[in-house]
Amino acid sequence: MTPDTFDALRGQLLDAARAFAPTTGTATDASDALAGILSGIVDDVDRALTEELEIFPVCHHSPGSALAMVRRLREKQPKVVYLELCEDLRPLLDELRNCRLPVALQAFASDLDGFPPGAGPLSVVAPITEASAEYQAIAYALDTPGVELVLVDRSTDHVFQWLPDEPAESARPAPSDGDTDANADAAERAEEAALHGDAVGIEIGDLRPRFAELEAHLLHHGKVRHWSEWWDQYVEQPLTGADYDTYRQVMVLIGSLFRRLRPSEDERVSCDEERERYMWTRMREHLAASGADPADCLYVCGAYHAASRVEQFGLASDAPYEISPRTGTRWLYGLIPSSHSAIEAQFGLASGSVSIAAATWSKAVTRFRDTPFRLDGQKGAAKRAKRAALPPPSTPAAPVADRLSGFLSSPPALDGLDEAELLGWCVDIVRLARRNGYLASTADAIAVFETSVLLAGMRNRARPTPYDFQDAAVTCIEKDVVPGRRDVRHLCEILLGGDRIGQVGYEALPPLARDVYDRLEPLGVDLEKRTIQRALLDLTANPELTGCSDLLWILRRLLPEDAVRPIMGERRLGERSIQESWDLAIGRHQRSIIELGYEAITVEQVLEQRLRRAVWDPKATAAVALGAVEDAVLYLGGGRFADELGARAVELLSAERTVDDAPEVLRRIRRLLAYYRATEPALPEWCEAFVTVGYAHYCTLLPTAFVDEETGVRQVAAMLGFLFSMESLALSLGCDRAQLELAVMQSHPEAPAKVALLWAARNQVGLLPTTELRERCDGLLANPLVVPSFPLYLSGFVQALEPAPALAPFVVELLSKAFARLPDAVLLPWLPKLITTLREQAGELVPVLVREAGRTFPAALPSLDAFVPPWLGRPSGAAKARPGTAPVGGPVAELLAGHRAACDAVAALLGCDGGWQEITDGGDPGEAGALLARHPETATAVAALLDR
Repeated sequence: MTPDTFDALRGQLLDAARAFAPTTGTATDASDALAGILSGIVDDVDRALTEELEIFPVCHHSPGSALAMVRRLREKQPKVVYLELCEDLRPLLDELRNCRLPVALQAFASDLDGFPPGAGPLSVVAPITEASAEYQAIAYALDTPGVELVLVDRSTDHVFQWLPDEPAESARPAPSDGDTDANADAAERAEEAALHGDAVGIEIGDLRPRFAELEAHLLHHGKVRHWSEWWDQYVEQPLTGADYDTYRQVMVLIGSLFRRLRPSEDERVSCDEERERYMWTRMREHLAASGADPADCLYVCGAYHAASRVEQFGLASDAPYEISPRTGTRWLYGLIPSSHSAIEAQFGLASGSVSIAAATWSKAVTRFRDTPFRLDGQKGAAKRAKRAALPPPSTPAAPVADRLSGFLSSPPALDGLDEAELLGWCVDIVRLARRNGYLASTADAIAVFETSVLLAGMRNRARPTPYDFQDAAVTCIEKDVVPGRRDVRHLCEILLGGDRIGQVGYEALPPLARDVYDRLEPLGVDLEKRTIQRALLDLTANPELTGCSDLLWILRRLLPEDAVRPIMGERRLGERSIQESWDLAIGRHQRSIIELGYEAITVEQVLEQRLRRAVWDPKATAAVALGAVEDAVLYLGGGRFADELGARAVELLSAERTVDDAPEVLRRIRRLLAYYRATEPALPEWCEAFVTVGYAHYCTLLPTAFVDEETGVRQVAAMLGFLFSMESLALSLGCDRAQLELAVMQSHPEAPAKVALLWAARNQVGLLPTTELRERCDGLLANPLVVPSFPLYLSGFVQALEPAPALAPFVVELLSKAFARLPDAVLLPWLPKLITTLREQAGELVPVLVREAGRTFPAALPSLDAFVPPWLGRPSGAAKARPGTAPVGGPVAELLAGHRAACDAVAALLGCDGGWQEITDGGDPGEAGALLARHPETATAVAALLDR
């Protein structure tokens, strides 16, 4: 290239700068600034094209760039291809032939060393599609003998080293409000768009103005809605059939323009320049080590980086640059499925733009009869009978001429209207619309055709683009209400290419994922399909499927909720299903299974590590540890690991200073004790330690919990439930009951609900007889000052059923009295609160009350009028003996009469009124005595048996 190649263009641009400069007092400054920008753009193009190492500028997922790449590779046949991609991702590229595109290269790290605490886990993805220049370069390099592919961009470790302190989160599409079907479709599309998760995306050839005003200006004057449409209209279409020199000069020109018009405060500028220094340093190192000829090399990078002005630019530069060392973080690498919508969501592209680009690529390949590069064995690629041979390398090219002047000064050659293509689109969109509930007809197809042509003419286009057709279809077909799951815009995206979803092949999966696929093979379902499949397991007839069942339950615990969903069957402590039915969507959640492989070799190891991390987390509680013990027993068989988690639960319980988790602790320890008592000859040591420590712990905290306003009634009731239900076991293990009595006696609550709960606890301990408790409650109902707060007392008694279920008859009696005596002004506002309280906090106590009420009240309606509640029919004073029921003398009666103190104490405890009756020596023997007198043989045989 001669030094004056672009002198004519530079002169035209400087004249334009002087002509368009303002005529005010700042005209000179404005003219100089504009002239500097326009002249600098030409200088950047001149610099990039005169570089000894050929620079191939590309745009992210651009079919035009891919088409130019195919042509240049077949013409030049380079021996070394330098690619702008994280250098440590190179081993993954060989596995692309085992996958169906699009997929994403991923680097993942959870154990961080050198990053701030709490920064992990870290994840980086680089999506690859067939309609991209980078994939064409990869396929050429991997399948062409003697060609070396070198990745020269920063490592994934440096990606996070160079990130700003507060990186902006990428926006994700949120489902809009609407009917159920529309929301379901939006949720489905959001799921596909989230295939990359929260990973940081590596942009290969990001080419978009970083000056918001410039982008808005281009969209407004280009008469387009979004950047993807502008790029397709004004760059992709004109460059699709352009020669290589024109393509290269235009791409560098655009990259330089966007680079020079970037905002000065853009935080990404320094990061981009660091990447450019890194890449040029790596390329010079490789050339020095390998001795390759720069004429046989090709540098593939984004057009933005092709216009770089860093001092390390070019092979002739000797500017030093020291690459910082990596941290001690251990990175794991793999391939995950990707999709067009995931790429659009992560890189801020318009919905459907990647699908339209893929359709444009297919059409351009057919139109220009180019043969793209594909990896041998690539899934989803068309089979070829014979691999296309590369033509002989071309001779050295002549000096590059100025193609920019002609390209910028003349209008592009516009294609005429392709009526057959547009008619096919119109007919197909009407057919799709009818299938999705729209009342579309042939007239709508004609209207869409005419409107597409009209819109293209209004936008100065010779032929309608897919975006014009999409707008016309929405205008002519869509009405006020979307009848189905998909609107017309989404139907157009499906028609023009759809959301293609990639898949990682079996050979490219990590060991854990392959192990899951192998172990689930006996189910006979195709796990690679993205549809939901039903698996039926008869564990009695086919016991060999037990391993599949165990694995499915573990996957249910680890994967998203809809990946593995049980339809029939359950797994609880001490219970196993004999038949199970599952809905499997493993193919749809392949990414989640692959990421499990970054944690361990088997899913059992993943679950064990997660349980151990959860239990030893600084915020872990005793309830969390008990839940981990349950999971260890259910999914890992218990054993030593469960004992280790249980010992940790004892430590956490003794260190807790609050009782917020007391209800959950009570539920879980009850289930675990019942399981071990039913399956083990003796309780594990940690269970015994948990009971003794918990007994002392809750006795100590009980007085404080009663008076603490932040501690709810539910939590105090759970504490008492633990103390009373575990009392016998705790006493057998050496605990002292006096500790519980002292704790109850030292409790002095003021809240009505807690007062009622304390009364119930005293009754359970034996410090408050039932008769006195009933008198206290009757006194509350008789006191007008207390009546408004009586429902609070009643709520406390309902919660008391947890620690004292024997009080159920008394609670039913109290509820009946409340409904009978409370005024409507107090009762009616309280009823909704009672219902919500029972539903939220005491759902398991409602059946106890219902059963007790069923035993108390009559079951038939006719007997309701004559019903007298037991608490109203009880006689006062001494119990009246019924005629003929005087106790008959005998050993039992004589023993009780001789030790009346014990009977009196039990009667006082139970609240029984009455006195002692005289014992008769004889009398009517009763029905039992008459029966024995008529049949003495039975009594004689029993006596003879007992005498042996």
